[in-house]
Amino acid sequence: MPELPDLTVYCEALRTRLRAARLERARVLGVSFLRSVDPPLSAVEGRLVADVQRLGKRVVIGFEQELFLVIHLMIAGRFRWKPRGAKPPGKICLATFEFSSGTLQVTEAGTKKRATLHVVRGRESLRAHDPGGLEVLECGLEDFRRALLKENHTVKRALTDPHAFSGIGNAYADEVLHAARLSPVTLTRRLNDAEIRRLFEATRATLSQWIDRLRSEAADRFPEKVTAFRPGMAVHGRYREPCPECGAPVQRIVHAENETNYCARCQTGGRVLADRSLSRLLKADWPRTLEEWEDRSSPGRPEPGRRGGATS
Repeated sequence: MPELPDLTVYCEALRTRLRAARLERARVLGVSFLRSVDPPLSAVEGRLVADVQRLGKRVVIGFEQELFLVIHLMIAGRFRWKPRGAKPPGKICLATFEFSSGTLQVTEAGTKKRATLHVVRGRESLRAHDPGGLEVLECGLEDFRRALLKENHTVKRALTDPHAFSGIGNAYADEVLHAARLSPVTLTRRLNDAEIRRLFEATRATLSQWIDRLRSEAADRFPEKVTAFRPGMAVHGRYREPCPECGAPVQRIVHAENETNYCARCQTGGRVLADRSLSRLLKADWPRTLEEWEDRSSPGRPEPGRRGGATS
């Protein structure tokens, strides 16, 4: 799933290409992609783009008269920028947006079509799509501390909770925790002041470094290689590979669709975290699927049931 660094670079690239552009035609090809009815998609046709912004893990294309396209790419959704009149890339194409400056395509690989599009009128309606998580790159230590300690969850879950922190997902949470030298299953309210400060600084540094790196990789080109698994990552997606800091093999915890990667030597004092011993804790403290996270953020959707005081 594209996370804060990827989405930041996406928005910058789109802002450059769509500034003052007019949407000439919008065409939805994926049967489950468009999730709203009023206003209709045709309402944005013929209108000029006012801005492009990130809202949590959503990309918002704003038009004149406060009309917005809210796009959530979910796990496998991606943007492609093509010349005007470009043909859709087969079955993976969910939608095409023909602008006066070029064509924006939304694609999604795989059989599970999870990406969504909402057409929204007015800023109040747009706010309903905001999970409300803290923007870590814009906050101070005390705001970070309050968001982190609001509920007593594992630190991995706290970082990836869109209601606590904006835009951080599974991949960059692993990288942040490795940089902070913290176990992913430490409960937030057991962290001392020094650990909270270390986590705050590691979060800001890790996200900033990856934004800079992705900007540099894209240069003036539209970012095409958006992935959760990058060669420069320290632990995420590197199970059994050597930790770049100490050389110990990277470990993992697997729960449902979520995998956590960590270095036992750097983060857990050399202790390997066994899935079986953690299953009860994680069952009570981790969503079974990524959809459960996002369902909590979708307007009109009820929150999942709770187990042991935490969202299951």
